[in-house]
Amino acid sequence: MIENDLIESLLNLAFAEDIGDGDHSTLSCIPADKKGKAKLLIKEPGVLAGVEVAKKVFHKFDPELKIEVFINDGAEVKPGDIAFTVEGKDQSLLQTERTVLNIMQRMSGIATTTRKYVKVIDGLHTRLLDTRKTTPGLRVLEKMAVKIGGGTNHRMGLFDMVMLKDNHVDFAGGIEKAVNKTKAYLKEKGKDLKIEVEVRNLDELRQALAVGVDRVMFDNFDIPTTKEAVKIVNGQVETESSGGITIDTLRSYAECGVDFISVGALTHSVKGLDMSLKAMD
Repeated sequence: MIENDLIESLLNLAFAEDIGDGDHSTLSCIPADKKGKAKLLIKEPGVLAGVEVAKKVFHKFDPELKIEVFINDGAEVKPGDIAFTVEGKDQSLLQTERTVLNIMQRMSGIATTTRKYVKVIDGLHTRLLDTRKTTPGLRVLEKMAVKIGGGTNHRMGLFDMVMLKDNHVDFAGGIEKAVNKTKAYLKEKGKDLKIEVEVRNLDELRQALAVGVDRVMFDNFDIPTTKEAVKIVNGQVETESSGGITIDTLRSYAECGVDFISVGALTHSVKGLDMSLKAMD
């Protein structure tokens, strides 16, 4: 499974960049056989994410580490909450501390932000999507965090869905040519992928509907134009709004009747959730 493979590679890199040829701070003063216990302490309110990944970090580094989870991914947390405890060799606890915190703080920040956006469109059928505006190498974790926060993942990358954006359309010579070439390519390669086309105006929307696609993305449409676009589509294909949509305008776009709204800010402009891994007596 690609998700597991990506996480495995990510953890290998995380250990390599943090530990290198050894954690000399730990190795110099902590006996190899000394054991202890630490707790994951929450220091600000938010949505917890990354617990399951933290378990992978601990077990990959030292299979003998024992984790007891008290709060699971997706739960809303507050300062003073203890998400889990981990017990085992002190050296292992110290060498995994920063990797676990980096992952969990980032993922929890994304889940917290996503939950705020999702609550804004509560009661409507519109679903909140992430984008490819992610930290290189961390996409799999960041998209996991979006799901934990209540959002929906768009494509993982360039390989699992076709999205013909404005540059594709312009380079190909128009929407009809771009879509027809894509369909021929997918047939030749034996690939069954959805085709989404980004449209910049209502004329391009009509072209996309005429040639036949699975989803249309309304790029930087204002609210009145979005309403008109949804009427034109009339349920023929999936609809998505994107471009410059903020938490303040999110519900107004959702009320236009679009199926999806994609928001890059879920992953590219997020503050990590404050937490620490503290030794226990």
